[in-house]
Amino acid sequence: MNKVVLVYIIALIVGFSYGIHNPIVPLFAKNLGASYSDLGVIGFANFIPYMFIPLFVGLLLDRFNKGILLSLGLVLDSVSIYLLSVADSVPQIIIFRTLVGIAHSFFWPPCESIISKSTSPQNRVKAISRFMAFFVAGIMIGPLVGSFLLEHFDVSHGMIFQIAAFAIATSLVSSLMLSKDKDVTHNGIISITSAKHLIKFPTVIAILLFCSVSFGVFLAILPAFMNERSISESNIELLFFVFGISRLVSLLTSSFLMKKFLASILLVIISISAGMLMLYYSHSVLEFSVAVLILGFGFSVYFPLTFEIIMRKTKENVGALIGAYEATYGMGWAFGPLIIGVIANSFGSSIPYLILSVVGLFVLGFVFLKRQQVTLV
Repeated sequence: MNKVVLVYIIALIVGFSYGIHNPIVPLFAKNLGASYSDLGVIGFANFIPYMFIPLFVGLLLDRFNKGILLSLGLVLDSVSIYLLSVADSVPQIIIFRTLVGIAHSFFWPPCESIISKSTSPQNRVKAISRFMAFFVAGIMIGPLVGSFLLEHFDVSHGMIFQIAAFAIATSLVSSLMLSKDKDVTHNGIISITSAKHLIKFPTVIAILLFCSVSFGVFLAILPAFMNERSISESNIELLFFVFGISRLVSLLTSSFLMKKFLASILLVIISISAGMLMLYYSHSVLEFSVAVLILGFGFSVYFPLTFEIIMRKTKENVGALIGAYEATYGMGWAFGPLIIGVIANSFGSSIPYLILSVVGLFVLGFVFLKRQQVTLV
């Protein structure tokens, strides 16, 4: 079977697993007595490995079998999600979410590398967008299934985690098929030259950090905020389904957005800033639906666009650069929930979304002033 198709299948399955269990984690933690600061620590623990491990994995991608690295991540992902089902304290959740973060570090970079090496530069954005579309389709289906199970079968949070773990385990069939690939580079010492090359893209770094902080807060803290504003668990899962629809539809527009590259980058930042402002004012399912629809566009489209900027301008040791790109994202993913959790505890649970909205405007201005850095020529 075509390697890219196998990656798409894995993305769909992993997306489903994340979609069905991720919205439940903050609710599960709150039931065990977690505060907003605790939720921030849990989010930090989940995302902190993504600050460092993708860089290490990226270096390995230039030397070792990508399918084996991917399989390693999927095994660890399945085990660590299953362990959540037996957690009975906040510290245990923190430990198990750290393991999930380590596992995720072995998922995204190998998939990106396989796609990049298996497609032409002209088709790369489309292929990466399709990869994300399959992942998002899974994330979209997961909450819908989770909502149905919670509403009609009264399943426990632990059972949701077990279903998610089993789902990821099935993707090993595809990843082991990819491990037969012999496309490995053995021509020299592992180098971090390409990783350092990312520093030459300050606008990309600014966009990545803003998007990753916002997305980390969305995943780690927002479900608890929704629940605080009287949104039921099943409706929270449905809101993540709506979020998935928005992301999927947005990714289908990637070819058009490539033609209006600068405008698309600016629109991404505006959508996230506006979505965060909408979250600040939201109290009903309808209001939250509008917010997640707006955010769905920004959280999806920024990735293929910024990824293409660095890939167009780098020719060697691509794996190292991919690792650096993902590690930068992980930095925002990790520290965002930690800082925002403390702010929510100290100044009110809605204030972080207003702050992120304002920060987005500053990022927008910076990218506009440095707009020559986000061109593809």
